[in-house]
Amino acid sequence: KMTRIGQTLSIDTRSREVRVRGQRTVLTRKEYDLLLLFARNPGQVYSRAQLLDAVWGYTYEGDEHTIECHINRLRTKIEANSAKPKLLRTVWGVGYKFSGVATWSGA
Repeated sequence: KMTRIGQTLSIDTRSREVRVRGQRTVLTRKEYDLLLLFARNPGQVYSRAQLLDAVWGYTYEGDEHTIECHINRLRTKIEANSAKPKLLRTVWGVGYKFSGVATWSGA
């Protein structure tokens, strides 16, 4: 499946390819998995613990700080201005949510 988020971001789930403003953007496996989770559930607020469970799995024993690092790197790659994100938003005291509207196409 292919999804388009606004005019700037597209995700191809078959090839795991992401394009930002028409340019292929290389994401790590976890960055891609985070982006896909958010894109499939726009508006859903996720705590750091929920993101660890959903993307890293229940057996992950690392620190929740890894979420902040991955979110910051992902913002740098997909946002026009990572200091003022419009797609991947912080919900203070709770976690993160995706504000983009995804349009899915294909089988």
